[in-house]
Amino acid sequence: MGALIYAAKDENCPYEVALVASNDPDAPGLALAAAEGIATYAHPHKGMSREQHDKIMHEAITKSGAEYVVLAGYMRILSDEFVSKWTDRMLNIHPSLLPKYKGLDTYQRAIDAGDSHAGCSVHLVTPELDDGPVLAQTEVAILANDDAGHLADRILIAEHQLYPNTLAKYVTREEDPEWILGQVRERALALEETHERDSFGSPGWRVGSEKTGKYFAYFTQRLHGEASVGLLVKTSGTDEQTALLEADPELFYLPKFYGKGGWIAIRLDIGRTDWGYISDWLNKSWRMVAPKRLVKLQDIADEF
Repeated sequence: MGALIYAAKDENCPYEVALVASNDPDAPGLALAAAEGIATYAHPHKGMSREQHDKIMHEAITKSGAEYVVLAGYMRILSDEFVSKWTDRMLNIHPSLLPKYKGLDTYQRAIDAGDSHAGCSVHLVTPELDDGPVLAQTEVAILANDDAGHLADRILIAEHQLYPNTLAKYVTREEDPEWILGQVRERALALEETHERDSFGSPGWRVGSEKTGKYFAYFTQRLHGEASVGLLVKTSGTDEQTALLEADPELFYLPKFYGKGGWIAIRLDIGRTDWGYISDWLNKSWRMVAPKRLVKLQDIADEF
């Protein structure tokens, strides 16, 4: 927690610590946070159900305005309800190279197994303990005659480096064109009989065979000199293009060389991407060019 606080003092750090909360009113971290001018909150869990206590903590976090929950020594298993409220917005650090050695006693377990390296992992939190997607890891060599205490000391150094750096990258991921492309690619390729093919140096997605398939979407990263990262999809024509541009000129624009063909560009770099909305647009654009047999199959599937 201290490492996260001090990293946030850097003027280039993309996050700030809005609240330090604990289930232990005497936790030393609360005093440290208060001394650094950070709001604190504590509520003991004794005599309460897990769900009751988690509800209180959730309310305190949301009241603070925090957008993410970053666990740092919070030694309680969280309820599924609490975890679901913070899906993809709650991170944890664990002292092993996950998926190895979930749970406790990770240092001694790595030594006993004869591993050459131990380490730490930052991962997203899911209902299953220490099982969420791993965002980053640091390996730490196990030295001859190491014991759990000495290994833990070195891993702690690695944790203090890894956690702030990983958090900074994660909270700014929607500014990373590679991350954005990955999100688009996942959704485009989930549609029936689609494949990816570059077009003028940019990724595009086609439906149908490799030989006769038609493009239904393109990824644009400053394509043709445009200063944006976005997704090009098909519209029904000029009237729809005009309506979209008038409704939200910050989100939509006419792409160079494509606008006359009925395409519209949706910006993905303005910090308010609704990925469900993007999925809907990809599906709509896919339907405009997909073979009729595929559209009919999708219509049948949608009925169920």
